[in-house]
Amino acid sequence: MEGTPRIDCHAHIFTNDMPFAVSAHSRPGYEYPVEAFLADLSKHGLTHGVIAAASLFGVYNDYTLTCLSAHPNLRGTIILAPDTPLAVIRDISTKGVVGVRLVWRRLKELPDVRSEPWRSFLRNLADCKLHVELLAGGARLPELLPAILEQGVDVVLDHFGVPSQENGGDDAGTDAMLRAVSDGKTWIKLSAGFRIPEQVTARCAERLLAESGTERLLWGSDAPFINHEDTSDYQTVLAHYRSLIPDPVLRTQIDETAYKLYFE
Repeated sequence: MEGTPRIDCHAHIFTNDMPFAVSAHSRPGYEYPVEAFLADLSKHGLTHGVIAAASLFGVYNDYTLTCLSAHPNLRGTIILAPDTPLAVIRDISTKGVVGVRLVWRRLKELPDVRSEPWRSFLRNLADCKLHVELLAGGARLPELLPAILEQGVDVVLDHFGVPSQENGGDDAGTDAMLRAVSDGKTWIKLSAGFRIPEQVTARCAERLLAESGTERLLWGSDAPFINHEDTSDYQTVLAHYRSLIPDPVLRTQIDETAYKLYFE
């Protein structure tokens, strides 16, 4: 790779014209269009970005797909229903989409991914070389991660795997992530640290770096910091990331991991 891109692997883009899902847990009264995201990247010396599908808009993916087609330095995930036909999945896999996001953190009961239609859906994602971007509570990962990985699909875990706020990086969820990483089909985002107590992110990052290395770690800002706009901004989250990974060589290696996953 000639010149290491600096990559933000997790941001949400949206406009005031987009429809909120009935189940949206938040309804921001502002917009963060792709132009604002690109401006933040440029201002802070980053060159590439990955759009994470926001559950606030459900299966409305039109804006993300339009932006991906217009900006080759962007990739994105979208949200799809599990009964989406294979032909549709195959088509979107050619349009800058790299994965499908499952936002299951707030679900009381998780779907059985070993049964239909989830089993076929996940296998279709794998066949189309798309990954699952998973946001789920860390306590659920010991059971959920193996069930998803059994279907042959790669997994990217959001937000440090949502570790326990009591035990930080020394809980069953982090153990499950590291087991999955060792099998070679799982990546973990050091993203949205502002949503997690600082001592937890520090311990979790320390353990993930020590036990997984940079080959399975990614970084994401979680811009525009929904519900934390008053206390977080792009400069602040970048500074936090650099405090977690102070060695610029390691940060470059994490960028290389992101480039291989999303852009090669």
